Amino acid sequence: MTTFTLGELASRFGLEPRGDAATPIGGVCNLKPGKPGCLSFLSNPKYRAQLADTQAAAVIVTPRDAAGLKTAGLVAKDPYLAYARIAALFDPGRAFEPGIHPAASIDPSADVGVGVYVGPAAVIGAGSRIGAGSFVGPGCVIGRDVEISEGARLVAQVHVGDRVKLGLRCQVQPGAVIGSRGFGNARGPEGWEEVPQLGSVIVGDDVEIGANTCIDRGALDDTVIARGVRLDNLIQIAHNCVIGEHTAIAACTGIAGSTRIGARCMIGGAAGISGHLTIVDDVVVLGRCMVTRSLLEKGVYGSGIPVAPARDWRKRVARFRRLDVTETRLSAVEKQLGIEVRKLDEGDDGGDD
Repeated sequence: MTTFTLGELASRFGLEPRGDAATPIGGVCNLKPGKPGCLSFLSNPKYRAQLADTQAAAVIVTPRDAAGLKTAGLVAKDPYLAYARIAALFDPGRAFEPGIHPAASIDPSADVGVGVYVGPAAVIGAGSRIGAGSFVGPGCVIGRDVEISEGARLVAQVHVGDRVKLGLRCQVQPGAVIGSRGFGNARGPEGWEEVPQLGSVIVGDDVEIGANTCIDRGALDDTVIARGVRLDNLIQIAHNCVIGEHTAIAACTGIAGSTRIGARCMIGGAAGISGHLTIVDDVVVLGRCMVTRSLLEKGVYGSGIPVAPARDWRKRVARFRRLDVTETRLSAVEKQLGIEVRKLDEGDDGGDD
């Protein structure tokens, strides 16, 4: 079992130790009840009372909470971030022995770097390059002329299409599909005809792609996922989308084609974003939003009806259904009183922009 002293962790991560620096730390744990020999953290003040009786060997706290420590501790400006970095030291899933499983299939023209693991039933296509120290798990399929940079981790059954590029240290969870055919179709006289999708997908460094998330290749230009992006499970990103640096998108979100999302955005779960839109940097879109127009100013945006008792919800729906009648009656009153009202354009929601 890997063990570090509290002093070693403080030095490694630039934190201030409190108490015995020789305290051994062999893992991480919850603050309550805590575990002997393990490290916990306190970032939410409402759990401050748990410091008094935690069984953890040490706790990461803010400078404000340091006086309340009853155990050894580490002082950090952001305890949760410090915990995330330290916890990675105790993640057994990251360790692997390099090697190529006998049941893997690797094209002779592929270039597999030093220290790579390729699991059973994995396939690596012609001309592809796998960077040093990468992990290609069981059942992964890597197409032709793919470039996977150093330190990537494809957990299992990941499909990477032709000419896709993955940056340094990318993590891709099971079942993800990167570079599938974009949804391009033209209506012909006898039905739909396929529009060839000739672009690919470019993924930056330190990106995480969740389980069963799908990213379509571009029609002509590439779909781009920039550095540091975090994609949850079950996300659909259509062809030619661009996702800016360090944006995080929660599960079950669907983004239609050619939409551009800026840097450091946060998109809540089950959001639906229409195509050919622009969302600028530092936008927060709340869960279950329907985004049908560009968001050109940073801020927090929401839509939809929050959950309510069924009886109240039915009343609200009934009111919505009466809006057309209410509008007609209101217009008649305004006309009778001689009130001039700006006419909304088609699709205008009445907002400031």
